[in-house]
Parts: sequence; C-alpha cells; structure tokens
Amino acid sequence: MMSFVDQTAVKVRTPLMRARYPFHRAEELAYELRFCVTDYYTKAAVGDQFEARGIVVVGDSRQGKSTEIDSLLKAFNDGTTIMPDGRPARIVSCLLSGRVTWKDLGLVILEVLGYPLRGHHSQTEIWSKVRKYAKLQGVVGIHFDECQHVFTAADTTTNQKILDSFKSLLKDHQWPLMLLFSGIPSLAAHIKKEEQLDLLLRTVSFEGIDLSREKDKEELIHLVFSYADKAILEFDDFEMEDFLARLAFAACHRWGLAIELLIEAFSMAVLSGDKVCKIDHFSKAFSEISGAPVGYSPFTMPDYREHFDPDRMFDMYEKSRRKKRSRGK
Repeated sequence: MMSFVDQTAVKVRTPLMRARYPFHRAEELAYELRFCVTDYYTKAAVGDQFEARGIVVVGDSRQGKSTEIDSLLKAFNDGTTIMPDGRPARIVSCLLSGRVTWKDLGLVILEVLGYPLRGHHSQTEIWSKVRKYAKLQGVVGIHFDECQHVFTAADTTTNQKILDSFKSLLKDHQWPLMLLFSGIPSLAAHIKKEEQLDLLLRTVSFEGIDLSREKDKEELIHLVFSYADKAILEFDDFEMEDFLARLAFAACHRWGLAIELLIEAFSMAVLSGDKVCKIDHFSKAFSEISGAPVGYSPFTMPDYREHFDPDRMFDMYEKSRRKKRSRGK
C-alpha cells in the first residue's frame, strides 16, 4: 500500500515546528496581559461595575504575532488562572479573514463559544447571547486576530460604530470583556480615532528585523543557533555578518519568515543526510517557500539587493502560500 505521509520528514520537521524561541517581545506581551488580567481580577473582586482593559498587538504580516499570542493564550487557558467567582478564566480567539459586519462578528464568536446560531436574529439578540454564554463559560476576554478587516478606508461612520461597540464590550455592566486586537500597523491608527477606547488599551509592537540594532543582531544569531541545535546540525564556514544580512533580507525583515526559512533549510539538510548546513540548503529553502526558480535566491546572488525587490519578494511568498493552501483543500 502506498503511503502519502513521509514519516521520516515528519520526524525531522516536527521538533523544529514545535520549537518556540523565547523572543523578548513575548515577555513584553506576557507583561501586558498580566497587567490586564490583574486589573480585571482586582476589580471583579471588589464587586462593583468596572471597565476591562485590553491590548493591541501590531506588526507586519509574517512577524509572528499570531504564534506568540496563541502560545500565550494556551498558557492562560490551562485552567490555573482562577477568578474571584472560583472559575478558571478563559480567553477565546477568532480569526477575521475578510470584511465582516458587527453582526457577523457576533455570529463568529458564538461559533467559537460552541453556540452556533441559525435562522434570523437581530444584532442586539446575537450580542446579548455572546455576553450570556461568555459569562456562563467564564470567558473574560476575546482575541480578534487580523482585526484590521473590520474597518474600511472610506466608511468612517461604520468604523466609528464598530469602535463604539468594542468600547461597549470593555465597559459592559453585566460582564465586561478584556479585548486583544492583533493586526497590521494600520489597526492602531483606526483604534486611536476613538479616544476612550484607546485609553483602555495597551499597545505592543512587533517590529521587523533591523540589524543596525545590536539587540536584533544578537536575537537573530541566537535564533539561528537555537534551531540548528534542535536539528543537531553544524554550520558551514559562513561569513556570519554576510549570512545574517542575507537571511534578514530573504525574510523581508520579518521574524516569522526567518523562522520558516530556518526550519525549511535545516529540514532539507537533515533529510539529505548532511551533518553540516550549507548555504545551498538556504537557497533551496528560499525557492521552496517563495516559488522562485532553484538557484535564484538572495543567499547565492552576489548583488542580491539589486536583483530582488522586497515588496515583490514578499508577494511571491504570499502567492506561494496561497497556492499550497489551495492544493491542500
């Protein structure tokens, strides 16, 4: 019988994909969530009506926002954070993959809460149920991933209504909810248009790789060698400064893409039976992820900055990812 699962590849790739590098930004995000949860707990213990707080996490696509938030919420939802009412606290998450109305958003959250709604219901009914079932389940917060999709560039009236609605969730008299928003940098600009909402939120920025910053250079070096150790690989005799510059450039200065390239390159090296990772492994990894012809990569081209435009290169990554997702359906 033919097997369509390459168990050898699975064995090699699984520990690399499970690995979580302890970025400094993860510590900042955890600090801000701890502040919001402590504030929520204290006010809930007092027993009076109160306003919840929230966080806005912004950064370009493929900077690793979702990965860091998912990891943090998994830890939060492990049942050890007990609220004053004696129940474990939970924060649920929903991905906004396209333009949605406030009513649509309520239906999405009800699905996440395990109460899918069918038939015709008003917006008020839907959100009343969201509050009801969130309270019943001890859900104290909602994470809206890719939240920029609820806003439009032109319809300022609708945008304002959505901002007011978010504010009402934080200030709800019966069951206030902490809100976590994540998205591209334009998200923060939308939120700042509602001053009262903005004052209740704390911002965490996921910045791109900038090797002129010493901390970024050190972080990238540690990232590379952490994944190499996980793969049990040595490095070829790279000129490290040049290699780091090429890796950052090939990743469009996005931490998430840098990790994808490392995982792909190290997997290729191990599966080829090599004990040493070479520049060719990174060149092939770039082609595999971006869809570029083999051998045409920032890792091997002498004047790579002249041959590759970062915006077009990122579009190649996104196009390749969409193709792979469509093939997987």
